[in-house]
Amino acid sequence: MAPRIGEIIESATLTYVAGTYTLLAAPAFGALVLAHTQDPQVQIYGVVTDVRTLSREPGGRAIVRGQSYSGRELYNEQIYQAHPDLKEVLQTEFSVWVLGYRRGDTVVQRIPHFPAPVHYTVEHADVDAIRAFASDFGYLRMLIGAQHLPADELMAALIRSMMQVAPEGAHAYALRAGKALTTLLREDFDRARHILARVRSDFD
Repeated sequence: MAPRIGEIIESATLTYVAGTYTLLAAPAFGALVLAHTQDPQVQIYGVVTDVRTLSREPGGRAIVRGQSYSGRELYNEQIYQAHPDLKEVLQTEFSVWVLGYRRGDTVVQRIPHFPAPVHYTVEHADVDAIRAFASDFGYLRMLIGAQHLPADELMAALIRSMMQVAPEGAHAYALRAGKALTTLLREDFDRARHILARVRSDFD
């Protein structure tokens, strides 16, 4: 099992929220992650759609800490060093949009029958897991019509992450992804062109 990055604190069929064990240590926007289930052979794939840090107290919020009672000015990391209690009163969380699941060595890009249970482990998808998922472009179809998500940015981020580990190389994978995307968006070429421009921007 890969090192866990957090555990699920809210769970639904299409999405879940996980809390991290280390403050400010969430996976990046667009990262591919795996959630464990009650079946040890099944892990649920998802993409990180939002990261936030907030008070652990229900309805509470963080307060300004950049100036001490003595008048000393504190900046950025100095605030965390001067207030180690922040690790106890704040929590970093991330939201995940479900894209499929893996049962043993088989990857399926569709919504699983049951959501991942609350308090179960979330981990980064390793290179082998990403490659298995990236072999099919069904994940693009699942995001194109996703409501209330920055779908275009998520598709670009996923394609970029797949490119970095693709066995055939980044350029070849980008070409295949571009063909798949333009096919799916054949009636909205401007949108496809915008997404592909976002993919290229990190590699130019």
